Amino acid sequence: MNKALIEKTVIASERWKSFFNQGNAEGCASMYEKDAQMMAKPFGLFQGREQIQAFWENLVAQGFSDVTYLDTKIEAIDDTSTVLSSNWRMNNAQGVITRELWVLQEDGTMRLREDHFEALDKNAK
Repeated sequence: MNKALIEKTVIASERWKSFFNQGNAEGCASMYEKDAQMMAKPFGLFQGREQIQAFWENLVAQGFSDVTYLDTKIEAIDDTSTVLSSNWRMNNAQGVITRELWVLQEDGTMRLREDHFEALDKNAK
């Protein structure tokens, strides 16, 4: 187990949640690699930071906030990447993260290359 890589993932994940809870969609998008892929069920597939930022801007504009992760698991899959899975809840939706692929960048930070999650609550539109 690569404890340092897992700790960097925890820090990056907390930073993403902080941006989201501040309503900062641009900050959220900055946590993804430029060509990242996000599969958000039932919303669809979003390719690249620009589309991902537009998704988060739309969600924030609808009043979604206060995200928390529950039962989070982080596993190092090699020397430069981790996979996070978790349940999540926010003020008017809940769901599951099946795969966040976090990859170590040249500057030493972690960014999302893949983000696969599902909203399971009827209120999430």
